[in-house]
Amino acid sequence: MIKYMGKTISEKIIGEHAGKDVSSGQIVISQVDYCFAHDASGPMVISRIRDLGGKLYNPTQTTFFIDHAVPSPMLETSNEQSKLRKFAEETGCNFSDSGGGICHQVMAEKYVNPGEIVIGSDSHSVMGGALGSFSTGMGATDVAAAMVLGKTWIRVPESFKVIINGRLSSGVYSKDVILNLIGMLGSDGADYKAIEFHGTAVEQMPMNERLTLSNMVIEAGAKAGLIFTDNITKEYLVSMHRGEKFSEISADEDAKYERIIEINGSSISPTIALPHSVDNIKPVEQIAGE
Repeated sequence: MIKYMGKTISEKIIGEHAGKDVSSGQIVISQVDYCFAHDASGPMVISRIRDLGGKLYNPTQTTFFIDHAVPSPMLETSNEQSKLRKFAEETGCNFSDSGGGICHQVMAEKYVNPGEIVIGSDSHSVMGGALGSFSTGMGATDVAAAMVLGKTWIRVPESFKVIINGRLSSGVYSKDVILNLIGMLGSDGADYKAIEFHGTAVEQMPMNERLTLSNMVIEAGAKAGLIFTDNITKEYLVSMHRGEKFSEISADEDAKYERIIEINGSSISPTIALPHSVDNIKPVEQIAGE
């Protein structure tokens, strides 16, 4: 990767794909590694692709999923899903049929690698950040443009550094950690920010726990949720037969953050979000019996 000093993980990855030094707030044109869409938005994505000429930049790095309406509840939905199957046959892109898994989970298992930029039509596309990628969700038109052009426009996000130290208590998991963070930030407290996770508690988390952290940053409005790469990342990629894709990704020690948040992981209790908002969180002991 291009080496720039004083950079966050987002700035490093986007700068590498834009081919220049970038800083938060800049709008750049960046190369894209993978694009995907699901059956809820996929038909609109395909319509936009046809408007743009109908040819994919790289079919092998484009995937359509049927995962939101399984089994299909009505004829109209079945017809829309058949459009995805037909388009995949026509273009040779990857296709995951009903029962093949949820898009952002399958992307992490089969496709996403450290240092990449991944664009999806699902808000939980941010899940890929657990593997040290800049993974983010966009609307149908932007996703279609990325599929056709192999690149996209990105406003480089400001970053929050979230440091989680200490050892999580028995029965406490990353879901409890991220709910506490969302409770601190509010459901829109990280709009278009990149959240970077650091600290000893994160270092101890297996990949499934890290994926949960990154997956849920969108519930605070974040553009991406990124985690440094280490031996846990490498072992996960090896287990998914992509060990050769591992690379070291981390922020510079002198990176500039808009906000730094420190959380004592050992003080977190099992946590639940109450109606009617994800940031309305309580430790379970406070609502026992309800």
